[in-house]
Amino acid sequence: MPLAPTRQIVEAAREAGRGVAAFNVITLEHAEAIVAGAEAAGTPVILQISENAVAYHHGNVFPIALASAAIADGAGVEVSLHLDHVEDQQLLHRAADAGFSSVMYDASKLDFADNVAATRDAARWGRTNGLYVEAELGAVGGKGGAHTPGVRTDPDEAARFVADTEVDALAVAVGSSHAMTERTASLDFDLIARIRETVGVPLVLHGSSGVADTDLQAAVRSGIVKVNIGTILNVAFTNAVRQALTDPSLVDPRKYLTQARVDVAAVAERLAATVSSPI
Repeated sequence: MPLAPTRQIVEAAREAGRGVAAFNVITLEHAEAIVAGAEAAGTPVILQISENAVAYHHGNVFPIALASAAIADGAGVEVSLHLDHVEDQQLLHRAADAGFSSVMYDASKLDFADNVAATRDAARWGRTNGLYVEAELGAVGGKGGAHTPGVRTDPDEAARFVADTEVDALAVAVGSSHAMTERTASLDFDLIARIRETVGVPLVLHGSSGVADTDLQAAVRSGIVKVNIGTILNVAFTNAVRQALTDPSLVDPRKYLTQARVDVAAVAERLAATVSSPI
């Protein structure tokens, strides 16, 4: 079916008391596997491409975005396309032309006032161009950063931030970290619930690969709607390739990428079903 708007998928999940998985796409095989997993789970899914992934593709967002959109077009479930962790203004301004219906504009490295100012401008531009805009308040750790309770999202600041920026969704720092390869993160469910009570937009959990399945479900019950997942897919992908390449005669990439795609699809199916389970 044609690409669905991210707003439609997120709002439907929120109204039903469910979460929706947003999986990171790096290669064509990622997109194929994620959609296959979502179809097997029978649930909508969000394909998201980060600024880092665009940089991997020589800074050109269009090939991987258009390929992902083509895969979504043949899916048996609703699929949307989301541009994630964007800091570059030029990339932000290419989002709509590349087929994205939503973007996460990330000014979270700035102090509160500057984050508000930059995000407000991005959200206004996004609305003018038909984009659903997510932003981040607090500091989700990983990728060279440290995550401590002192940088978690403050509920009162979150309310002011959403009111001042008029963003559509808010990513919050509640105990998860990016790039975790072990599922040992400890989420603050009370904090999630308090933030949900103070803001009127869907909440997003970044760094969800480090969170156990049961805790992902608890996070949704506490107020998370969109659940971002990336690293755990790459672990499955890499493990499959690594195991296949113990055979020194293997040179055809189809022989090892096929198994990588199968394994990623299995992880995506499980996690998509996990976060979309009714409360």
